[in-house]
Parts: sequence; structure tokens; C-alpha cells
Amino acid sequence: MQLRRHILTLWSACAMVVALLAVGCTSQPTAGSSPGPAFNATDTAWILLMIPMAERAQLLTELAPSRTADPSLAKLAAETGSTLREDLRRLRAVLRLSGVPDTHPHEGHNMPGMVSLATLEKAAATNGQAFDRLLSDALRAGFTQSRLLCVGEQTHGQADEARELAAAIARSTAEQSSQLDELRAAQPATSGDETTRDNGITAIEAGQAESVWAAKQLGRPTVKA
Repeated sequence: MQLRRHILTLWSACAMVVALLAVGCTSQPTAGSSPGPAFNATDTAWILLMIPMAERAQLLTELAPSRTADPSLAKLAAETGSTLREDLRRLRAVLRLSGVPDTHPHEGHNMPGMVSLATLEKAAATNGQAFDRLLSDALRAGFTQSRLLCVGEQTHGQADEARELAAAIARSTAEQSSQLDELRAAQPATSGDETTRDNGITAIEAGQAESVWAAKQLGRPTVKA
């Protein structure tokens, strides 16, 4: 219920910003500039979802150097962390451009694909192969959700700056996801074929839930399989 209130507040704030843009209440562009379309609610909702997801994932990747048993996974974590830092810089820059303040509407929440606080605590107390499994599972969930959100932004967003950033993040996430798949394929099989998430549902169920959740947040119609 608390999460729903935050989401409704976010969408109300976004709608107000779009209305202000429509009547020209934002600052005027400098002479000679050619402004693109105004930010709509999907643009700002996407940015405000992506920022906390990237922040949590970055915290997890920072634990890898001292805890992973796999040099290849440590390298991927370092590269992912570097990419996330750049993504955060660009997301915050685009958010400033939109004129919407970062009120941290999702602070303390565990959204689909976001590294949970419980996962961070567990990771900080884990080493070796157990940490590697936790890291790879969390990265996989994050990559999957990030791509879903970016597709939604590219389809339903309006501001060129946000849509172009979504395309860039989708490309880098796809590359990182492929690298992770290669690493996981090279790892020895462990007991049980289904990977579970923090909330106890299978990875397949999580992917379905995330797809529906992302569609609702980005204003898309949900499609049942």
C-alpha cells in the first residue's frame, strides 16, 4: 500500500510538470537552440526508477573485488560498476534537464530487478562461490528489468534526451547480459536448475511479474502470456 501511494504521488507530480511545460511555465531555451519534445510522465517516471536501481547495483558490484572467487566475474562486476556510474551521471543530468526534483520516491523500496537491502547485507557477509552466485543472480535480474524499462521508455517516452539515454543503456545492458551468460555457461552446474529471488519465486515467475510491473509503471497495456 505504501509503495502504491509513492507511485501515485510520482505520477501526479509528473502530470503536473507536463502541464506546466504545456503552458510554457518552464525556462525558455537559449537563442539559437532547437529544443526537442517536452518530457512526459513516462520520461520522468523512467528516470526516477532507473536511478535507485543503478545505485543499488553499483553498491553490490563494489563488493566484488574482495569477495568473488572468479576473476572473470570480478572483471565483469568492475566493468558493470563503471558503466553504472556513467549511467547515473547521465540519468541525473537528464533529470535536471526535465526540471523534476529527485524526491527519492522509491527510497527504501525493493522493486523488481532492484538489488534489495537484504541482498546487500547478505553479500557483505558472503565470500567465494556463494557470493558469485548471489552476484550473478542479482546482476541477471537487474539487466533483465533494466532492458524492460528501457524498451518502455523508448516506446512511450517523449523527450529525445531520455529516449536516447534509454537506448544507450539498453545496448550496454544487452552486452553485459551476454557476457554474464557466457560466464554462467562456463561455470559448473549447481544443485537445482531454478534460480530463486529474494522473495522466493522462481526466476521465470519473477520475469513475468517484472514485465507486468514495468508495463504499469510506464503506462503500457499489460499482455498476459
